[in-house]
Amino acid sequence: MHKAHFIFTRFHNSFSVHVENLEQLSVEQIQAIESFVKLRKGFFDFGTYAFVIQKRLEFSEFVSLLQKSSINAVCEENFLVAQQTQRVEFGKYKGLCYKDLPDSYLLWLKSNYSGKNREIIDAELNFRNL
Repeated sequence: MHKAHFIFTRFHNSFSVHVENLEQLSVEQIQAIESFVKLRKGFFDFGTYAFVIQKRLEFSEFVSLLQKSSINAVCEENFLVAQQTQRVEFGKYKGLCYKDLPDSYLLWLKSNYSGKNREIIDAELNFRNL
């Protein structure tokens, strides 16, 4: 049985975790990951093999949470330099830079927004591998 390989990326207000080897994991392992995410009110996107949890965590805190769960995984931290400097012009996060938006909100925008800033949103989603 393979160990899950998580790549943790922290952003200003959130983090995302890409499951590098999702296709090699057993159904039980995938269900354990889903349960881990759901317990923490997160969102797992099977299209990108990534999940987000609506809480800001440091890498060490995330690893500690995993160790307390039944998930056997290898974790690595990915460091990114944010690229977007444009600001949101609407809604709850008006005035905030797109690079500072929580992953959960970007994923919500992905499914629910089609306005003039869609290209910026898509670029940020691609930048974060979401």
